[in-house]
Amino acid sequence: MKAVRLTGWGRGPAFVDVERPVPRATEVLVRVEAAGLCQSDVHVVDAAADTLPYEPPFTLGHEVAGRVETLGPDADGATPGERVVVYGPWGCGLCARCAAGRDNYCDRRGDLGWHGVGLGRDGGMAEYVLVPSARHLVPIGDLAADQAAPLSDAGLTSYHATAGVRHALGDGSTAVVIGVGGLGHLAIQILRATTPSRVLAVDIREAALALAHRSGAHASTLIRADTGRALRTGTGGVGADAVLDFVGNEATLALATEILRPGGELVVVGSGGGQLTVRKPGFLPPGFRLSLPFWGTRPELTEVVALARTGTLHVETEQFPLSAAQTAFHRLRQGAMRGRAVLVPDP
Repeated sequence: MKAVRLTGWGRGPAFVDVERPVPRATEVLVRVEAAGLCQSDVHVVDAAADTLPYEPPFTLGHEVAGRVETLGPDADGATPGERVVVYGPWGCGLCARCAAGRDNYCDRRGDLGWHGVGLGRDGGMAEYVLVPSARHLVPIGDLAADQAAPLSDAGLTSYHATAGVRHALGDGSTAVVIGVGGLGHLAIQILRATTPSRVLAVDIREAALALAHRSGAHASTLIRADTGRALRTGTGGVGADAVLDFVGNEATLALATEILRPGGELVVVGSGGGQLTVRKPGFLPPGFRLSLPFWGTRPELTEVVALARTGTLHVETEQFPLSAAQTAFHRLRQGAMRGRAVLVPDP
């Protein structure tokens, strides 16, 4: 079968032939219908040796939707022909958190040598993907595969990030989303669907602000020298109750702390390399709380899929055949992607 693989550190993604896997024990083989591409994939292929705990070669792709093909002899909980999305952050499967569907915070994550499907383990940028257990599969019914695949990270991570601050977003509150890309445009939709807060969007691209408005943002602005002051004015001068930063570089973190209300919630989702210096007293808003969410839980993925099946969530996508993965990677690097890139197996 064809697959897009990281064959070694310092090398770009390679479109190669590999053996089709055979499920053993509790494993489930899924025929891939769509695989999302995100900035995390770029970080992986750009990483220097010894930066990540992974051992190439492995197939990329951690956002995967498809159809159950075959089951290993000890597998249960899935049916051949069933359409599913793959829950990506595979943990040890043994600790209390994994048992509760919280593999994203597995107690043994630091010892595993992988972070999940496509992240140290063979992923979904292929014609088939081998899943260790049916517990990692969430049914999607008739939901289109190009909509379902991005839900497993872009949708799930955004949902998990917003769920952590929902308590602060009651009537009269304001939430600011910084970075309206594959995750940010879904975060806006989730905030509108699950909270009564006023949602403001910030980006450096006019096209991203247009996407923010299509996603339901009440207002938006480009990042300029006076953006912080303008956003504070938009909150009546008090600041935002929650800021969700899907970029995470020095400029966006500086903006986030400038506009955050005292006692507010700062959620850093993006891995843009920015840093916050915490000191007391200091320049940070008094009483603020910081969270660094990683992916989300399996029960939350079920909730995200349910939102998408009702039409509440819609992923804006650009599709590419699997053989054009390098083109998709290039467009993502250039910041030219609209919403989420999705790879589909060639005919």
